[in-house]
Amino acid sequence: MTASREQYPTRAAIARAVCEELDWRTPGGELKLMSARVALLRMHHDGYIVLPPTVNNPSVRAKPPRLTAASAPQLPIRGSRGDLPELRLVSVSGNRQQGRLWRELVARYHYLGYQPLPGAQMRYLIESCGLLLGVIGFGAAAWKIAPRDRFIGWTDAQRQARLHLVVNNARFLLLPWVQVRFLASSVLALAARQVGDDWQARYGYRPLLLETFVERDRFAGTSYAAANWIRVGQTQGRGKLDRYTHRHKPVKDIWLYPLDRRFREVLCAP
Repeated sequence: MTASREQYPTRAAIARAVCEELDWRTPGGELKLMSARVALLRMHHDGYIVLPPTVNNPSVRAKPPRLTAASAPQLPIRGSRGDLPELRLVSVSGNRQQGRLWRELVARYHYLGYQPLPGAQMRYLIESCGLLLGVIGFGAAAWKIAPRDRFIGWTDAQRQARLHLVVNNARFLLLPWVQVRFLASSVLALAARQVGDDWQARYGYRPLLLETFVERDRFAGTSYAAANWIRVGQTQGRGKLDRYTHRHKPVKDIWLYPLDRRFREVLCAP
C-alpha cells in the first residue's frame, strides 16, 4: 500500500486505511481500529515508521463529562443484599441518556476517572427496584499479561488469534452512598451470567474468560474472591509501551473468571 501525507493526514486515517487494506476486522465484521492504532504506535516508537503528529486541537479531543444533578450524591442506601430483591444490570448501549449518566458517574466517583473503553465493550447501570446503585463496564482485554497467559497456556499465535474471547472488567463502581453488604460480589456474579449473552447479541460471538486488575495498595480484591474469581498473579507495574522495564504504574493483582469450563480447550486449539 502506497500512501501520502495528503491522503492520510492523521493517525486515525492511517489506522482505518490499514484495516481496510488488510481486511482486519473483528469477528462481528467491524474494523479493528483500536488494534491498528496500537500496532502503528508501537512501530512508530520502534523506529519502523513515522506517524504524523498527534492532533492537539482541543475541539477534537475527548472532553470530560459535564457533571449534572443526575449524578449528585443521594441519601444513603444501607442494609444487606437480601434487601435488594430485583438486582439488574441495565445495558446503556443505544441509549444516549443512560450512556451519558454512566460516563458522568465514572468521572465523578471512580478513582481512575473516565476514559473511553477500548474496542468491543458492554457498559451497565446497576439498579434495584428503581434505585441506582453503581456502574460496571467491560472492554477489550490486555494485549499480553504473563500470569494470565501462563494460566491459559496458549502460545503467542493462539493469543493473537483469540484474544477477543477474553474480556476485561475495566470499571466497577458502587456509588459512595451505597453501603450494602455482599452487594459487590452479587453484582460480579450477575455480570458473569449476563455478559456472555449480551456480547453474543451485540458482536456475534461469546467470550470465554473475564479478567480484571485490582490495585493492590487500594483494594484487597475481597469481592472478586467472594464471587469465585481466581487470582493468578500480579502486574509488573509497567505501562503498555514500556520497552525498558521502568516501573511507573501501580502494581495490580490479576483476577480471572472462566465463563466456560472448556475455555482452555478453545483458546489453545491448534
